[in-house]
Amino acid sequence: MHNYHLKKVLVAFILSFSIIVHAQEKVALTSQFSIEGKLKNPFVFSFKEAAGYAVVSIDSLVIYNHLHERKRVINHIKGILLKDILTKAAIDEGSPKLLSEYYITCIASDGYKVVFSWNEIFNTEIGNHILIAIEAGGLKAEAMPDRMLLFSAMDINTGRRFVKGLNKIVVERAN
Repeated sequence: MHNYHLKKVLVAFILSFSIIVHAQEKVALTSQFSIEGKLKNPFVFSFKEAAGYAVVSIDSLVIYNHLHERKRVINHIKGILLKDILTKAAIDEGSPKLLSEYYITCIASDGYKVVFSWNEIFNTEIGNHILIAIEAGGLKAEAMPDRMLLFSAMDINTGRRFVKGLNKIVVERAN
């Protein structure tokens, strides 16, 4: 009986420690990201390039987790549409019909990944609400605590595709 109790305590300690360690991880801030994959014009986007794009404004965005619990609110957001950046990079595909087979993976500096389909970005209203923030809460991009920040404002649980420290966007075709 004593061994069983000791094993339970040890397992509980290990689980508690791993949760604490995971919670302490911070996302490395980024000031640029690469856009690569099956593209005609891969490039590196930095805040300097933002001036060449149309800016979209959002009054506020409530961030909900996977349980639809309110986690935080970001006010006064200005951003650039992901689809505008993808348009500049130009997917290297000759057949418009095959564009439906493409997906876009957005990867944070800590390895967190979110995925969008080409159709979702370019063929639904959601594409008009997937932004890379260049200003939030009155702070310019370089001073934002979550830079580079990408989010999908039309998602129900906005935190699921809320990428802090955006490091890379990869465009690929499903096989």
